[in-house]
Amino acid sequence: MEVLPEQHYAQRILHAMRSMIRAVDVYSRKLNAEWGLTAQQFFCLHALAEAEDAFEERTLTQIARSMNLGGSSVIGIIDRLEAKQLLRRVRSSMDRRKVYLELTQAGREIVQKAPPLLPVQFSVALAALEQEEQKTITESFERIVQLMSADPDW
Repeated sequence: MEVLPEQHYAQRILHAMRSMIRAVDVYSRKLNAEWGLTAQQFFCLHALAEAEDAFEERTLTQIARSMNLGGSSVIGIIDRLEAKQLLRRVRSSMDRRKVYLELTQAGREIVQKAPPLLPVQFSVALAALEQEEQKTITESFERIVQLMSADPDW
């Protein structure tokens, strides 16, 4: 059976994506072992800190959107971070239905001391590339995401 070039590229992309997912999973387990937080929890804390710094709305919906996750996934992350007293929910005084998320002092300290969200060797290697190559890699990833979400039934 002949492998068409499109199939060959698709297989290579799938293999590369699986390798990246594994690397992220290994790094997440390392973070969890060292810090007691998963990569998703760190990502949530960083997203919340960035929103606070930019004076943006910090509702669960906004944080979920910035993390590119569904609300139910983020609720679990928020619940665990709140249990660790790294953030708190604050009900709006103007609209009691609205709940904002706010980092605690302990949460801010974690964000300041935390390791990067991606392995250091990746960040160093990426920074060593020419600006144009960094741009090409970034745009390629963004295009892959766009292609994967092109089909609403996917």
